[in-house]
Amino acid sequence: MTQVNYREFSVALAGVLFALAATGARAADGASAYDQCVQCHGKNGLSTEPTIPIIAGYSEKYITESFKNFRTKTRPCAEVSIPSGPKKGTKSDMCKVVEKLKDDDAAAVAKWLASLKFVRANQPFDAGLAQKGVNVYKLRCEKCHENNGSSADEDNGILAGQWTQYLRDQLVAFRAGRRPSDDKMKQRLDKVSKEEEEQLLHFFASQP
Repeated sequence: MTQVNYREFSVALAGVLFALAATGARAADGASAYDQCVQCHGKNGLSTEPTIPIIAGYSEKYITESFKNFRTKTRPCAEVSIPSGPKKGTKSDMCKVVEKLKDDDAAAVAKWLASLKFVRANQPFDAGLAQKGVNVYKLRCEKCHENNGSSADEDNGILAGQWTQYLRDQLVAFRAGRRPSDDKMKQRLDKVSKEEEEQLLHFFASQP
C-alpha cells in the first residue's frame, strides 16, 4: 500500500503556517490559510477528527509532492466542511488552498510538518483482528510502509496510529479509482479481500 494524503489535507496549512510565524518562516499571505487549517487538522497537525488525517511527521518530499498533485488536480480536491472554529460549517478544498500558496511557503510548510512528531490517534481497535492483520501487512504493505507503517522514510503517509476512518475512506477511493495509484499499489490492493482490509485497518490502529 502506498501513500495515504487527500481530500481533508486541503485544510491542513493554517496551523502549520501559524507555527512558522514563531520561527520567522511564515509568509505574509499565509494568514488566509491559517484559519482553515488549524480548525481541521488541529494544533501542529494533530487532528482530533476521525475523518481528517494526522499529518505531523510526514516527510518533506511527501508533503511537497502532495501540494504539487493538488495544484495540478492529479489528486482529487473534494469539498469538505470545516469542523470547528469561526469558519465552522463552511466549505473548503485543497485546490482552493494551494492555488494561493507560493513555492517558498509550501517548502516552509513541508519542512515544518516534517520536523513535528506524529502522535497516534486515540481510538479503539479489535485485538483479534489486529493480530490477523499482521500477516496481511507483511505480505501486502511492508515493502513500502516499513516499521509497521510508522516510517516516513519511504516518502509515504504514516499509517501506524492514523485514524481508521480516514484510512478506510482512502482505501475506498483507491478501489473506486477516485484516488490515483501506481501499478504496484493497485496490484497489491487488488489482492486484499474486504475481510483482510478490515484486519489491516485494526492492525494499523493498534500500533503505538
